Amino acid sequence: MRVSAVIPHWNRRDLLQSLLKNLGEQQQPFDEIIVADNGSTDDSAAVAERAGVRVLRLGSNLGFAAAVNRGIEAATGDWLAILNNDVTLDSAWLATLLDCAGQASFAAGKILSARDPGTIDGTFDEISRGACAYRCGSDRPDSPLWNQPRPIRFAPMTAALFRKKLFQDVGLLDERFGSYLEDVDFGIRCSIRGFSGIYVPDAVSHHLGSATQGAWNSDTVAAIARNQILLAAKHFRGLPRWPIVAGQLLWAVPALRHRRVIAWLRGKISGLQYARQVCGDSLADQEDGFRKILEASERSIFEIQQQTGFDWYWRAYFWLLRR
Repeated sequence: MRVSAVIPHWNRRDLLQSLLKNLGEQQQPFDEIIVADNGSTDDSAAVAERAGVRVLRLGSNLGFAAAVNRGIEAATGDWLAILNNDVTLDSAWLATLLDCAGQASFAAGKILSARDPGTIDGTFDEISRGACAYRCGSDRPDSPLWNQPRPIRFAPMTAALFRKKLFQDVGLLDERFGSYLEDVDFGIRCSIRGFSGIYVPDAVSHHLGSATQGAWNSDTVAAIARNQILLAAKHFRGLPRWPIVAGQLLWAVPALRHRRVIAWLRGKISGLQYARQVCGDSLADQEDGFRKILEASERSIFEIQQQTGFDWYWRAYFWLLRR
């Protein structure tokens, strides 16, 4: 059984160097490492080549989804680890995921903040009827709640392991998303087709987060705002509109607090312009199945918020929907 690492990358050679060194320290070695370089303007590609890994020089910044796809197409492994360039894996990360994966189609571990290792960066994702995703545990203190293995619907592609056959069955990432929420879109497509994964808390990694562009960068806010619209247009056809309206409008509040409301508005307008291109691309005959998946996912968000204390966003969202 071969395992390939796929690293989408753009600039920040220092992060790439650190990750490549880290991958070489895994108890279970990777059979190949592929860096999909999105036209870095520094010498990242040359640094990776000197390290002896395979480099795909993409020539320009095609976005996260396209870079990952080129890496998937080039990979020869039975399993593919998709890794951000700003993660650090504990030495047993890969071995632990492989040991626990069983018949699951993908596996994700506990991701801690590299700046504060006592804080969760992410675990697994869920999606609300408002077409807004929730990275479960994000910014919460690490606690026994996050130490329980469980089945999951969506794995964050910050650091996760996937069977390569899954991409043959479900398709590659939707490159129209560019960067952000492309992994949620992929998870929705997996769930609709009956594929699921497992959360393995003993597989620990650390994530610097927003290391390339910075937190609440205007382009990041615009991309997320745009892609929330694309998710709704692609998958939420025929579902009640009030949760979508509530979820999308509420997300403007943190953008306003971070002085990024113009970027939020720009993203929403762009999303509406692109919506026709993706509308109905989800499986129409699976609409009822997706409704059940969506309800279960939102119920999981509510239960986690109950256990950890409600964020203002989810408190307002569930109050508006009177859950």
